[in-house]
Amino acid sequence: MATYDLTPRIAPNLDRHLVFPLLEFLQERQLYPDEQILKAKIELLNNTNMVDYAMDIHKSLYHTDDVPQDMVDRRVEVVARLKALEDAAAPLVTFLQNPSAVQELRADKQYNLQMLKDRYQIGPDQIEALYQYAKFQFECGNYSGAADYLYQYRALCTNSERSLSALWGKLAAEILMQNWDIALEELNCLKEIIDSKSFSSPLNQVQSRIWLMHWSLFIFFNHDNGRTQIIDLFNQDKYLNAIQTSAPHLLRYLATAFIVNKRRRPQFKEFIKVIQQDQCSYKDPITEFLACVYVNYEFDGAQKKMKECEEVILNDPFLGKRVEEGNFFTVPLKDEFLENARLFIFETYCRIHQRIDMKVLFEKLNLNYEEGERWIVNLIRNSKLDAKIDTEMGTVIMEPNQPNVYEQLIDHAKALQGRTYKLVGQLLEHAQAQPAR
Repeated sequence: MATYDLTPRIAPNLDRHLVFPLLEFLQERQLYPDEQILKAKIELLNNTNMVDYAMDIHKSLYHTDDVPQDMVDRRVEVVARLKALEDAAAPLVTFLQNPSAVQELRADKQYNLQMLKDRYQIGPDQIEALYQYAKFQFECGNYSGAADYLYQYRALCTNSERSLSALWGKLAAEILMQNWDIALEELNCLKEIIDSKSFSSPLNQVQSRIWLMHWSLFIFFNHDNGRTQIIDLFNQDKYLNAIQTSAPHLLRYLATAFIVNKRRRPQFKEFIKVIQQDQCSYKDPITEFLACVYVNYEFDGAQKKMKECEEVILNDPFLGKRVEEGNFFTVPLKDEFLENARLFIFETYCRIHQRIDMKVLFEKLNLNYEEGERWIVNLIRNSKLDAKIDTEMGTVIMEPNQPNVYEQLIDHAKALQGRTYKLVGQLLEHAQAQPAR
């Protein structure tokens, strides 16, 4: 299953600290030799200040209690640098730790800067020192402290680029601490900045969207409403275009979200077209499953892909995490996926057959006869399918369902109206982007 592992594609779009949870998962699943994972961890740690962690990994990798002298020297250097940054930021940190003093701050940043200078002799140097101290704390693995200082820094910072950098750092820290609600707030704040017309260059905007989508995977597959919100983000034209041109592997996660989310069928039809268009640039068992069911109508192929999808999900760091007590999801994503995948096959199969042999159908659904009969009875009872079971013949009989001409006309009119609004919006956006003459 290492063939389908997306870590090599995802890692370059993450902060190096965010790669560690992925490596931990891969090590647990044993997709790669343990030695290879440990070497990857050390390579990542070489550019951080997590020296103690690097020493522990080195000892595990080489089965020794000794560490290289350069690691020892590096630790001394890190401790000294941390102390120097702590001293430089101390005046501002002391101020921020005083509740009565903090109450003097206002929404007006210029007022705050002048007040800090006049009353507390705190100027730009101390504010910059707070940023550097927060960044260094993050590099040392103290994510809680880094998040607090970066939040306070952004309240005082007047440099938009530096403030944006601090927001990325704050988002990474919240993800690593698994504070999913706060992380989602930071993600939405970052998205708003990236999508603004004043944001840097179009090229930087596209790259930032790609980074944002990769970072968001941690949140969307852990937050209680994340598997709906990933569709809201990834399926937007600007973000979907970025996926298709620069990160087609993200189609796996959007496809999974569509499959486990039953309320998104109108968007789902358009997404199938994307899957069909991008089969040459990217495919894996999950996207191929959708192509089998909705593009090629290959139900035997869909059955095989379901088995592969199960393995892909179990070995994906975002999709295959174990469900622990206290987590939002009480049902493993794998089980939800397979249940809905069977439903997709059944619905599509029923559209093109009027009388269905249950034995044949259950084979395509990877169910034995007893399980399949129970499953299909519950499905017909709970869904809007107009079908009945002939127990003597062992078949499912689909009642003919003639399409309502008036409903079709209304649906087409709605679709045309949506395309018209979309076209007008694009024309207005283009006109506003043109320089005044």
